[in-house]
Amino acid sequence: MDDEEELVSAIGERLDLRGFRTTGVTSGAAALDYLAENTCDVVLLDVKMPGLSGLDVLQKIKEEHPGIGVLMLTGHGSKRDAEEGVRLGAYDYLVKPVSIGVLCQMLQQAGAGPADQ
Repeated sequence: MDDEEELVSAIGERLDLRGFRTTGVTSGAAALDYLAENTCDVVLLDVKMPGLSGLDVLQKIKEEHPGIGVLMLTGHGSKRDAEEGVRLGAYDYLVKPVSIGVLCQMLQQAGAGPADQ
C-alpha cells in the first residue's frame, strides 16, 4: 500500500519477478477492503498516506488479522513513527529507497514466501 501508484506498480512487478504474488492498492481504505475479502501473508505499508495513515491501517490489521505480518515503508522516516509502528505490531520499518534484495529478505522474514512454495 502506497499512495504513489507508480511505486506500487514497480514494487509489485519486481516482487512478482522474484516469485512473490502481489496485489497493490493506493489507499488505506482499499487495503482494508482487500483484506476483508482476501488473505495474505504480509502487508507492506507506506507510513505517510492521505486519509488513513499506514499506522492507522497497521492498527486495524493487527486488530482484525493478527496473523498477518506487516512491514512499514516510508520515505519520511522518523524514530517516533518507527517506535509507534513496532509498538502496534509491525515486524519492521524500512526507509525508502530500499533495495529489492533487502525488501525480499524482509518480506520472507515477516512471513511471506514466493508464490510457488
